[in-house]
Amino acid sequence: MEKILIVDDNKNMQLILKNILSDEGYYITIVGTGKDAIKEVQKEIPDLVLLDIRLPEINGMEVLENIKKIDTDLLVIMITAYGDIKTAVKTVKLGAYDYITKPFINDDLILTVRKALKTKNLSKEVECLRKKLEEKIEIEQVMGNSDRINKVLKQVDLIAPTDMSVIIQGKSGTGKEVIANMIHLKSGRKDNPFVPIDCGAIPDTLVESELFGYKKGAFTGANSDKKGKFEMANNGTLFLDEIGNLPPAAQAKFLRIIQEKKVQKIGDNKPINVNIRIIVATNQDLLEAVKNGNFRNDLFHRLSEFKILLPLLSERTDDIPVLTRAFLKEANSQLQKNIQEISPDALQQLLSYSWPGNVRELKHVVKRAVLLEESNIITSRAIKFEMSQKNDEKRSINDLLNQITHEGYSLYDITSKVTAETEKEIIKKVLMEVKYNKSKAAKILGIDRNTLYSKIKNLEIQ
Repeated sequence: MEKILIVDDNKNMQLILKNILSDEGYYITIVGTGKDAIKEVQKEIPDLVLLDIRLPEINGMEVLENIKKIDTDLLVIMITAYGDIKTAVKTVKLGAYDYITKPFINDDLILTVRKALKTKNLSKEVECLRKKLEEKIEIEQVMGNSDRINKVLKQVDLIAPTDMSVIIQGKSGTGKEVIANMIHLKSGRKDNPFVPIDCGAIPDTLVESELFGYKKGAFTGANSDKKGKFEMANNGTLFLDEIGNLPPAAQAKFLRIIQEKKVQKIGDNKPINVNIRIIVATNQDLLEAVKNGNFRNDLFHRLSEFKILLPLLSERTDDIPVLTRAFLKEANSQLQKNIQEISPDALQQLLSYSWPGNVRELKHVVKRAVLLEESNIITSRAIKFEMSQKNDEKRSINDLLNQITHEGYSLYDITSKVTAETEKEIIKKVLMEVKYNKSKAAKILGIDRNTLYSKIKNLEIQ
């Protein structure tokens, strides 16, 4: 319901305006002085203000100037007697939307109010579209412009307008969710929800309630109805990250929902129709998981209508300068700093590094360098300090654990650089930390549960 603030010191006029506009379905707030009007706008911005020019203490002209300072886009219609038309015209030049003269015809008042609110709504739509366009442009810029990433962007442009399901495969930190969001923004579903869920972050016992929802009283603790991710994503896009972590029982229900386009909450016998675009991501080879019996063959083929493989950052180093500039701008904003650029030596250090943590790691390195740098340019010293920590071959198991738990690395990223014994010790420490909750351990290590079980067996972890 749209809110209209009426500012008039005449009780009869207050009542007339309230009755006319309340009957049209608007929520009305009334004040009798300019000071009270300013306080009301400071407390809550209304959709529209009807403001009398002649007010005690502070006249309508001054009130207009003050409330416009609070919100320059605030719509204001001035109310004036016939003899004050010149003043009313002046208020329009000062930012008022329009004016009405007393006595007025009710229908004319209603029409003017409707036009004003329609203008406001159109402005909101235009602003929303502008922000979405900027967001889409920023996302593409952050991805880079190398041949490898341009190939990915062409695939996004090709698949986005369709409703085909997509598997996005890539190592940790390569930007799988960014690509999924980009597909959504370029699709016909862009004005509807994009709902992400990390399948590796949900305990097995809660997967079904998170995905499918539940009815009040379905189980102990279900004190109210809960929407599942499928219902929340209706008419939009559902993005399931690390789909390989989905337990077998949930895989079966997931397949049935895709086939029947209906979801049933736990404890409810009435299915809900859903119309959803499915995008999934994985850092493992799902086809290999199918062969190993860890992922349903029929579900895999339902999901693999189109596949996008994301390259490692080390495979597209041409993008590092572009990504660095984007992350520098973002870090400046977050840390309230104004670093202008990165020095050639510092950039060369970034270009020569292997980036096991991919784009996510680069983002962290740039942000920390911005925090550490005291000049207006990132020097090689700031980057070297961060990089030396990562490249030290003598770092301890605790350092490696810190990279996994705080710096965006996964066990995959460091396995090739450590001995089997060190890998074993890392897994044991994580298991002890989470009291042998294997789902939590897999989440921290950045691997799926099946891989964790395999490593526990192969490394003979007790």
